[in-house]
Amino acid sequence: MKDDTTDFGFTKVKATQKHKLVGQVFDSVASSYDLMNDLMSLGIHRLWKRHAIALAQIRPNQHVLDLAAGTGDLTRLIVPKVTASGQVTLSDINMSMLAQAKIRLTDEGIFDNIRIVQADAQHLPFNTNTFDRIIMGFGLRNVTFKEKALQSMYRVLKPGGHIIILEFSHPTNATFSKLYDTYSFHVLPKLGEWVAKDGASYQYLAESIRMHPNQEKLKELILQAGFDVCHYHNLTGGIVAIHKGIKY
Repeated sequence: MKDDTTDFGFTKVKATQKHKLVGQVFDSVASSYDLMNDLMSLGIHRLWKRHAIALAQIRPNQHVLDLAAGTGDLTRLIVPKVTASGQVTLSDINMSMLAQAKIRLTDEGIFDNIRIVQADAQHLPFNTNTFDRIIMGFGLRNVTFKEKALQSMYRVLKPGGHIIILEFSHPTNATFSKLYDTYSFHVLPKLGEWVAKDGASYQYLAESIRMHPNQEKLKELILQAGFDVCHYHNLTGGIVAIHKGIKY
């Protein structure tokens, strides 16, 4: 009998409940999300995202899916690369995050070749072979069934297309890993409480990172989803990894 439970941080919950619980987390943190990203990473998340975009090798006239797009950080970097002849589809399952993205991008004058779509990564509502590139930044660990999301991405990606998965991962040095644990479980929730008035959500975010597959396991999942090639790059000692998959 198939297990109908999944991880919500360190807690086991019914698989049917995770979507709602994760939604509550991001509803709570949406308004302070950008500020907390800067504080949590000391601004380094901006370099991680630029590195991911560079690895995507985005070209003019391409159609790019920014999946689990949050407040649109990656979309802002993608738009100049696809130029006016291309298009970016900004998608997230959480409407609160999409609302923040729309406000932010509109305020910056970024709207001409963007469409915003609320969608579940496990069941993408797009035609087969639609996108030249798919990039997912810090979202895969929150998906209930990661295998379904990867299979869905494979389906909507064009042959010759690339996926880029930018995600928190597992430090490669034992000493560094212990320091990172101390920061994640003692500093991060307090920072969330002080700034976002929600320590519990940031406790979940720390736990979700630890429950996410390590670099090799995620590479294996990507290949099992149908991708022909997958390589990964560790950043900041493995705190973050970028996986690149190619569909031939």
